[in-house]
Amino acid sequence: MRLLMQAMGKYTAGIVIVGGLLFGTAGTFDYWQAWLFMGLLFVPMFVAGCVLMVRQPEFLRHRLDAKEGQKEQKWVVALSGLLFVSMFVVAGLNNRFGWYILPDWAVYTAGGVFLAAYALYAEVMRENVWLSRTIEVQEDQQVVDSGLYGIVRHPMYGATLILFLAMPLVLASVWSFIIMLLYIPVIALRICNEEEMLERELKGYKEYKQRVKYKVIPFVW
Repeated sequence: MRLLMQAMGKYTAGIVIVGGLLFGTAGTFDYWQAWLFMGLLFVPMFVAGCVLMVRQPEFLRHRLDAKEGQKEQKWVVALSGLLFVSMFVVAGLNNRFGWYILPDWAVYTAGGVFLAAYALYAEVMRENVWLSRTIEVQEDQQVVDSGLYGIVRHPMYGATLILFLAMPLVLASVWSFIIMLLYIPVIALRICNEEEMLERELKGYKEYKQRVKYKVIPFVW
């Protein structure tokens, strides 16, 4: 029951904060792209949370309780949060003042990409039981090198990068998309720091890096 209340509290807070930023800055609830985005974001999140609550409650508890401990990564998390707030605020203002609204077909296409990235993220969670919101090595953790992890070393970041770049397009805002492009160097910094830690503390990770050459994008990076 405590885990359920914790999960529902954070879920509800997320809806209130995101909705407040979008509709508050838009100055209206007549912003259908924002409703679409919130549906695409929070409905699958609710379903995934229910599945984890039943099948992997300890995994869900770990993700809800996780707090970044490394000083460098606290700055990365803070900067990421600032980017998200800025993206939502600018998207709402874009709708309010009609700076440049993307056509409907672009919004729906971005929505499809968003859902595909969500499915990719779910597959990463299925493959890696040690997946964490923070940079850490857990007790008895082993290197996962099958499935998506046999193609790139950080499929989770690949999925989240697609998710985050699709968000502003679902919200019909080119300016918000430009803001979220800044997330690319942020995530690159996080990956570099994470790999340094994994090489020091996770047995077999150096050998894994030699077998799987690419970090996020096959044949590119």
